[in-house]
Amino acid sequence: MIEKITKILITNRDKVAVRIIRSAHEIDISTVSIYSGVDTQSPHVLLAKEAVGIGGSTSAESFLDIDKIIKACSISGADTIHPRYGFLSENADFAERCVSEGLIFIGPKAQSIHIMGDKLSAKKKVKELGVPLVPGNDFAISDVGKAIKIAEKIKYPVMIKTSAGGGGKEMRIVRDSNHFDKEMKIAMSEIKNAFGNDQVFLEKFIKTPKHIEVQIVSDYDGNYVTLFECDCSIQRRNQKVIEEAPCTLFPPGKREEIQDLAIKVAKSCEYTGVGTAELIADDQFNFYFFEMNTLLHFEHPVTEEITGIDLVKEQIIIANGKKLSLSKETLSILGRSIEIRIFAEDPTNNFLPDLGTLTTYKVPKGLGIREDDGFEQGMNIPIQYGRINH
Repeated sequence: MIEKITKILITNRDKVAVRIIRSAHEIDISTVSIYSGVDTQSPHVLLAKEAVGIGGSTSAESFLDIDKIIKACSISGADTIHPRYGFLSENADFAERCVSEGLIFIGPKAQSIHIMGDKLSAKKKVKELGVPLVPGNDFAISDVGKAIKIAEKIKYPVMIKTSAGGGGKEMRIVRDSNHFDKEMKIAMSEIKNAFGNDQVFLEKFIKTPKHIEVQIVSDYDGNYVTLFECDCSIQRRNQKVIEEAPCTLFPPGKREEIQDLAIKVAKSCEYTGVGTAELIADDQFNFYFFEMNTLLHFEHPVTEEITGIDLVKEQIIIANGKKLSLSKETLSILGRSIEIRIFAEDPTNNFLPDLGTLTTYKVPKGLGIREDDGFEQGMNIPIQYGRINH
């Protein structure tokens, strides 16, 4: 079945790497883990068939250093790179570099990543195919006076968003004109520090929204299929906490509608591989494009559980140039699945991200329970890589 890929180097860590390793080994593909100075005893290092140390103790010194990653491929003889999510997974320059080095990149083409990586260019592309957009402006802005006029036009509450941001961290909700000036300046400052520019755009804030994600799979022959949907509406600080598949609240016909919209989103950037279309639904279940993640989403276990499809294996097959074996006719919903994330946080300090030793970790067991993690009891939760999601 696998004709090109013989060894995959995984450019990620902890549970992300462990998840890829398990599926790759099941189809007899060798794996290589890379690790920084704080990861020497991590499960992803011990589980892979090979491991290459790349030094450093921060993201910039390790998992974001493209030259070190390419060198690790040369050292290990890996012919393929799997970025998974986070770090360089949505970096178009990294995808291009992999291809120029003669490596197989398990992910979409660099151009697709580039289009969807900029929220404004993504909005323009999907609009061309008739995908509804949340009311707002479709250009970057840093002039507070002009922004105030736009906010008044689309009416409060509004969201201030960065074109380059992701993961819900670079968004601010403004509920009335009295606070707009202050919130705009704070948002611009945060965005400047994070991305090097202070330009934003505005969108109408949808009250009581449902955050729905649709997993898309497509091949190099232009075949597309969706694997139903996941409800990710339960969040804290714009970060998902509980995900459920499928959505329990859809009126008749809405599942088909959102799947059709998701495929249009993927086609707008000629997507290949496994990706995620994110849409917002209002209280009448009118759908609006939110963004597209050019990767296998964090919540993929709930999708796998209701379809019986191993999406990591599908990624590998597609990266080898194989035609899509899935179709709308062969897929069905096999039940219901709920994913609950475990965070390293301090409950006494407003549940802010925290670090320390994982003194007690009892893995849940039982029929129908799936556990995806990359930590063990007694391990240290490091500060270097931010909040840890299980």
